[in-house]
Amino acid sequence: MINVGAAQLGPIQKEDDRVSVVKRLIDLLHQAKSAKCELVVFPELALTTFFPRWFVENISEADHWYETEMPSAVTLPLFDEAKRLGIGFCLGYAELTPNGERFNTQILVERDGSVVAKYRKVHIPGHATHEPDRPFQHAERYYFTPSLEGFGVWKAFGGRLGMMICNDRRWPESYRVMGLQGVEMILCGYNTPMHYVPDPSQDALQGFHNALVMQSGAYQNGTFVVGVAKGGIEEGVLGLCDSSIIAPSGEILAKTSTFQDELVHAVCDLDWCKQYKETLFDFDKYRRPEVYGRITGQRGSVLD
Repeated sequence: MINVGAAQLGPIQKEDDRVSVVKRLIDLLHQAKSAKCELVVFPELALTTFFPRWFVENISEADHWYETEMPSAVTLPLFDEAKRLGIGFCLGYAELTPNGERFNTQILVERDGSVVAKYRKVHIPGHATHEPDRPFQHAERYYFTPSLEGFGVWKAFGGRLGMMICNDRRWPESYRVMGLQGVEMILCGYNTPMHYVPDPSQDALQGFHNALVMQSGAYQNGTFVVGVAKGGIEEGVLGLCDSSIIAPSGEILAKTSTFQDELVHAVCDLDWCKQYKETLFDFDKYRRPEVYGRITGQRGSVLD
């Protein structure tokens, strides 16, 4: 059993400093303690505004959005308070490595304050060059390198946990690679603008698509999925919220109802996963990897 909290964040504006954001995260931790949560999941890029909506010609001018150590002096109070409360957490942030690599990163921290794992985003959306005709940029491919590390699964909190970030949730391969490692709970933070510039016809479907991919991924792999947003009107851009905790059945167990900081939680019995892993989705019995070669051997569509 894991009592998990989805700790949604409302908007973080450009002028909001990390100290004020960390205070908000700690407040959500206190709410989680009152709800008897053991694990709290925070969103993607939880410490800053979503800075890829701006483009700078010299990327070093954006260095202040990245973390060069974790914990840092500013984020250490979050680690200390979580350890004092006996609550683990999952946190997304921008990472600048000592050799200058830039990743969209998420870490998993146990209840004793130890870092269990680090995950770096694989599927980077958006564009890599300035597109001045857009109402706002989505220059993630400029600011972040796609990770080659893939999708791990780690023993923590009495179960098998995996991580993914935002656009990863739209790709079935993300779930399946973790499903093949027996994952029982996937933790996912996201920032999703309600307006999709390349195809505005999808705007009205943002909430539907968000739920669709996470619910199907949960069901098809017999795993819980915790999807947590940073949303609301941030720097004039409306972001999707709809943070959810989803069961291996694909059912939504808990969902936020605001565009602000909000905690929802659910007690997740990891044995529920077996009802799907050992029946409909018994991979060893039913999968046919010998006919799936295109999935790993081919990138784009090929019209034979």
